[in-house]
Amino acid sequence: MGIVADLKRRLFRWQSDGTAPLRLAQRRIFILPTRAGLLFAAALLAMLTGAINYNLALGHALVFLLVGLALTGMVHAFRNLHGLVITPGRCEPVFAGEVAYFPLHLASDRNSSRLALELRAGDESRSVATAVAAHGLSEVAVPVASLRRGWLDLPRTRLATTYPLGLFVAWSYLQPAMRCLVYPQPLATPLPPQQPATQSGDHHGDGGQEDFSGFRERQPADSPRHVAWKASARDGGQRPLLVKQFAGGAQTELQLDWSLTPEAAAPEARIATLAGWVIAAAAEDACYGLRLPGQEIAPDSGDLHRHRCLEALAIFPS
Repeated sequence: MGIVADLKRRLFRWQSDGTAPLRLAQRRIFILPTRAGLLFAAALLAMLTGAINYNLALGHALVFLLVGLALTGMVHAFRNLHGLVITPGRCEPVFAGEVAYFPLHLASDRNSSRLALELRAGDESRSVATAVAAHGLSEVAVPVASLRRGWLDLPRTRLATTYPLGLFVAWSYLQPAMRCLVYPQPLATPLPPQQPATQSGDHHGDGGQEDFSGFRERQPADSPRHVAWKASARDGGQRPLLVKQFAGGAQTELQLDWSLTPEAAAPEARIATLAGWVIAAAAEDACYGLRLPGQEIAPDSGDLHRHRCLEALAIFPS
């Protein structure tokens, strides 16, 4: 059993760090006749039998012509994959239950196009078709269903073609070290009450915006809603964008704490509740933090902070 598993790993697994390209060589490409090819072979056998029985010279010539045509199609099916270079791309995170897309870049250095290429990941019923132009590059996103949160590895992917006649199918197995982060499926529930924030730095929540106190340069964590576009336009784009500062109100922040979720709920339900809170707080552009057993993320805002919180929930042990 160990020898068979090691043989499959050597034949079918693409050992890489997820970024290195792979060139399809002869040892990685397999070829077999399709159903149409088997029917074609049976028809040729019947024609050959009739030609021999009735001693028909033209019948022999036709059979040998069709056999040569089929063999030529087999060679072209093999060449349609041979030398193709596949490079993995970067996967965007998705929520559990959504379809994760694994981008693969297919490049060709030949003078002819590579047509009728088909990719299918694992046991997925849906496949994607693509083609690569001569000396061209094509990007294809391989769909994989995400059933649960955490890291989702790209299953073994089959790259196949029946070009040009459909009598033979040539295929190769790909499995780069690619993975996609799957966020928990969010549960929409009301946000917990806000708490007074510590007065440090330039953070501001929903409060503290009654009295205008001046401008400051925009930081990466600042929302575009707070940019003073008119004041920034006076500089003609020569200086960084300006953000309005306000004073006179108590700053507040949200603390999304594991202890605030229903204790009687299952751990996955509590994680789903926290994920819903993170999405709702980010939509309101609030300053929020996340507390999990053994882990705490300081209050902040912005897309990067939202990703950090959702990633922590995605990989949190059950």
